[in-house]
Amino acid sequence: MTQMRFSNQTVIVTGAGEGIGYEVARQFCAEGANVLLNDIVSARARRAADAIAAETGADCRAIPGDVADVETVRGFVAEAVARFGQLDICVCNAGLTSWGDFFDYQPADFERVVNVNLRGSYFLAQAAARQFRAQGGGGRIVLMSSVTGHQAVPYLSAYGMTKAALEMLARNLVLELSPHGITINCVAPGAVVTPRNLKDDPDYEKTWAGLTPLGEAIQVEDIANAALFLAAESGRITGQTIVVDAGWTSTSPIPDMAYGKDYKN
Repeated sequence: MTQMRFSNQTVIVTGAGEGIGYEVARQFCAEGANVLLNDIVSARARRAADAIAAETGADCRAIPGDVADVETVRGFVAEAVARFGQLDICVCNAGLTSWGDFFDYQPADFERVVNVNLRGSYFLAQAAARQFRAQGGGGRIVLMSSVTGHQAVPYLSAYGMTKAALEMLARNLVLELSPHGITINCVAPGAVVTPRNLKDDPDYEKTWAGLTPLGEAIQVEDIANAALFLAAESGRITGQTIVVDAGWTSTSPIPDMAYGKDYKN
């Protein structure tokens, strides 16, 4: 029988209409949680929530919205409490990948990636932490970083900067959150096989499998497993980052990414 590590717990997962976030939300539901599933595209959020609820039998609710808007993310927390009476776990997964040649990178692109990746995660974590403090009993926050916050990748200067910043945020907030029993940690995925990545490059999985020491690309299940571990077992783990990359950061070979400098989101 499946172990129900999260029975009767309430979880927010952002950026969960597909890919990593979807699998994180699905696994939480499969282990008994009530999940509020966010995506910026309303229809995608509702499809994802309905599919997970149908598969798992759990209460999975769609909460569409742009995480870059502070009042929107505060509303996620308010809705969790209104629906389920409490919030236990917050996974700040929503993020925007933004490619571009540094010499030509535009302020509008910079502002968008910073607002989604940093502003969104920062103020959602803040809203969740405020609720945890008010409830008493602690809570769990998981931020989604990236190996690009550890190793340089061409044409991802702004994106990599935001991911490194999230890891520093987790380390810094240990000081303020620990007295309230709140842990905050990061997961840093390597090259993950997702619908978006396969759309960009149909050979994505094969290409990246050839670049990792383990000879495998990362699957969404691998990232979800790490996120759920931190949510379930992290009572004395805080301010840390789990890198899930099949060993890539140990060697860091990079495929041809010439397309990145001209890439448009």
